[in-house]
Amino acid sequence: MGGDPMVSSYAKLGAASALMLVAVGAGSLLAEEKGDRSVEQYTCKDIMRDSGPSRDIAIAFVHGYLLGKANATTFNVETLQQQTQAFINRCLDNPNEKALEAMMKVKG
Repeated sequence: MGGDPMVSSYAKLGAASALMLVAVGAGSLLAEEKGDRSVEQYTCKDIMRDSGPSRDIAIAFVHGYLLGKANATTFNVETLQQQTQAFINRCLDNPNEKALEAMMKVKG
């Protein structure tokens, strides 16, 4: 059961990210709009409003969501870091773009 500790760490980060996004990020959005939201509704502005760990968690969630949607079980950490920087730059330039669409564009 040893497994790769790096993969295990990122799996835990992904699970924590999802929970934190719901608990922290969605809380402020739900205060504005009552009811359920879908992942597809989040804009770059929603993610970029946060800073520090909250923004990191939201971006990690988007990465994880797209990896899961693609049934991917492996990833390259350096590539994710490059995509994260490109995502942040894209979101700063296009705050009203849907976050998932922005991430899909930087992932190519």
